[in-house]
Amino acid sequence: MTCYVTHLECANCHERYDANAVQGLCVKCQRPLWVRYDLDAVGRRFTKRDLHQRENTLWRYRELLPMQDPANIVTLGETVTPLVAAPRLATSVGVREILVKDESRLPTGSFKARGMAMAISKANELGIRRVAVPTAGNAGGAMAAYAARAGMEAYVFMPEDTPMINAKECWLAGANTFHVNGLINDCGRIVGEGKIHKQWFDLSTLKEPYRIEGKKTMGLELAEQLDWELPDVILYPTGGGTGLIGMWKAFAELTALGWLETERKPRMISCQSDGCAPIARAFARGDRFAEKFENAATIASGVRVPVAVGDFMILDAVRESGGLALAVPEEKIAPWMKKAVSLEGLSICPETAVCLGALEMLLASGQIRAHERIVVFNTGAAQKYPEAVSEVIPLIDIRKPVEWERI
Repeated sequence: MTCYVTHLECANCHERYDANAVQGLCVKCQRPLWVRYDLDAVGRRFTKRDLHQRENTLWRYRELLPMQDPANIVTLGETVTPLVAAPRLATSVGVREILVKDESRLPTGSFKARGMAMAISKANELGIRRVAVPTAGNAGGAMAAYAARAGMEAYVFMPEDTPMINAKECWLAGANTFHVNGLINDCGRIVGEGKIHKQWFDLSTLKEPYRIEGKKTMGLELAEQLDWELPDVILYPTGGGTGLIGMWKAFAELTALGWLETERKPRMISCQSDGCAPIARAFARGDRFAEKFENAATIASGVRVPVAVGDFMILDAVRESGGLALAVPEEKIAPWMKKAVSLEGLSICPETAVCLGALEMLLASGQIRAHERIVVFNTGAAQKYPEAVSEVIPLIDIRKPVEWERI
């Protein structure tokens, strides 16, 4: 296996760093690092045809990934996720086509498996044996599972109102799991302080360079599944934003390789709840950096990130693509979740319901048109959000005659 990584580069000040050493944020400006590749060399030795005989996992794109030795890969079988047509959903909103990239099929039930598979694998390669992460839920479960697979010691810190199933999956995987009476940024502060006391490696979103490389495989898969012609619009739920940033990086690398059928890129739509919308607010103001969103509250726990270290990276990608960032009314999320699942049977999470609310708004304003090819990312399984469903199921008492008029 040949590794084509040349160096790491600060996304803000462009300072270069050694990719063979353990790195976190840029030491000069405390901003995230990109992994950079020798794309000319990749293009000479790797073609689209090479993919035909490869395993149906994210590791099929290994020339565009940062691992040096395949023996260090930590995997739970990260399958290529399906791109599912949603015709009844499309009809309900009045568009020709909606395609759902269903990340719920991944290990641990969410897209977080991509980032943690890569981050834990690279940590394993760099000799790291203790890791920690702040989480809104799914990232913690994924990190705990992959750390267990690698035999690493893991620590997870999550807000106390995180869905209980996330806490239980971390505990089951052997992670040292803690609730925090605050938000994810408060959990992040604890992880940051703990680096001195516990000597763990911080796997926070974008505070190390490799979770984004795992997430970018969403973009690589999408391009391949659409025969290298990207859609018109991608709607993506945005918390820390690693997935949106990673896909935009993937599209840039595919363009450099000459693999895309056209130079047209999708408009990237960053979707948030108005209960926590720092990116949407910064976009509306024309700002490159987002202010902290106070009193953040939403049932879509994955987008409840009041401060994102990669805020400028999200906003840069959105603007470069001709897209936008917007906030959906919180009260729209639960109805859209119910509507989508009942129409299509797909396990739609509340974060994806945010995207569907955004789609409804953008169709009404004419910013998305009915004939366009639309891709929505379902970032996790509905089953992981029992607290988001408040309805009470009626009880039939077997001791009494069935009241058929109530059924």
